[in-house]
Amino acid sequence: MKIEYTKQGDYLIPNLTIKSRGKKVNLGKYGLLRLDYIKQHKRGFYTSLKMKDTLLTHLLQVQDTAIQRVEDIVKQLAEKESVTEALKTENQMEWVGIMNNLRNVAEEIVFNEIICN
Repeated sequence: MKIEYTKQGDYLIPNLTIKSRGKKVNLGKYGLLRLDYIKQHKRGFYTSLKMKDTLLTHLLQVQDTAIQRVEDIVKQLAEKESVTEALKTENQMEWVGIMNNLRNVAEEIVFNEIICN
């Protein structure tokens, strides 16, 4: 790498620029949770990702993995608990309550497996 410098008085200051990013990406719930976790608990890993400019890629990968894993766990738990479309048409409030509980369980599992790992 060749670094160019600008002379400011007696000092040589490097001409550094930041790469412009194409489009702006919004992180979802799981990406933001992962960001917060690595900032607080894995400071070296966070700094390494920032220096390599791979933080956003890592967060998007964690987010996609977490979303897919939550969906898979909810589906498995719903089959195990025999939550069917028939229940949905018969008693919607009970179905919503059960599905919310299953989603909460799945999110707790994903939080421990993926976000805090």
